Amino acid sequence: MIKPNVQDLTQPAADGWPLSMRLISAPEPVVAVLMSSATGFPKGFYDRFARHLAGRGAAVLIYDYRGIAGSRPDDLAAMRMDYTDWGRLDMPAALDALTAAAPDLPVTHVGHSVGGHFLGFMPNQDRISRHAFIAVGSGYWGLHRPPDNWLELFFWQVLGPFSLARHGYVKSGRLWSGTDLPRGVFETWKRWCLKPDYFRGELGSTLKPNHFDAVTAPIRSWIFSDDPVANQRTGPELLRIYPKAPSEIVLRDPGDYGVMRIGHDGAFRRGLEPLWDEVFDWITQ
Repeated sequence: MIKPNVQDLTQPAADGWPLSMRLISAPEPVVAVLMSSATGFPKGFYDRFARHLAGRGAAVLIYDYRGIAGSRPDDLAAMRMDYTDWGRLDMPAALDALTAAAPDLPVTHVGHSVGGHFLGFMPNQDRISRHAFIAVGSGYWGLHRPPDNWLELFFWQVLGPFSLARHGYVKSGRLWSGTDLPRGVFETWKRWCLKPDYFRGELGSTLKPNHFDAVTAPIRSWIFSDDPVANQRTGPELLRIYPKAPSEIVLRDPGDYGVMRIGHDGAFRRGLEPLWDEVFDWITQ
């Protein structure tokens, strides 16, 4: 494996919000990879994955959305934003930073969970040649598997609102193990996840402008048999928001990679290097 170069940087989004980023790159990269996180996952969660891809010849940018980890303000309770700002402002800024750092390389994208949902909000998405979706499926709680979906409903209706009332943001804890979440993330996320069509029904109204119909780059979506959220029902449902993109779903079992569990967040943990190689081989075809 090639030892990667690592550079931490801060880049502003179009509205000036400072975003914490890390570029992990092979000395002579052959492909640029934008790594877009799931909700509440800091960029450091993807560090091992990024280093592995860099070891195979990639320049990988990992980053924190506004309100998360290194891109969090001092007073999270006072922060005003909407969930879609991650796709409209933060993902485009990260893509700009990646293409500036690795010019003249083919640009690809790995989206974990909401990182795949928000691709269609990016005004510059046409610069990406391929999208690898990892554990990407509709957020509608009713299509998720029990008992996880009942815990989700408790999160939406009880725990989250209580945390907002008490702290002004959703505080990390036992039931919500992700990072602290800004109010604007939780409230929009909740609205969508309680609707059978998730946010698809809003694309022609409240979520304009958007670019979901303009996405034409190929999408390969990896779904895992033990994932209660991105499953065989929600994976295809989510891909419906990209009607012009050639897409396919790859269903994998944990045993295919010699592990006991993958679930919704395990694909980027130690031991899943064979999956990472599979993703790298596809994005560099």
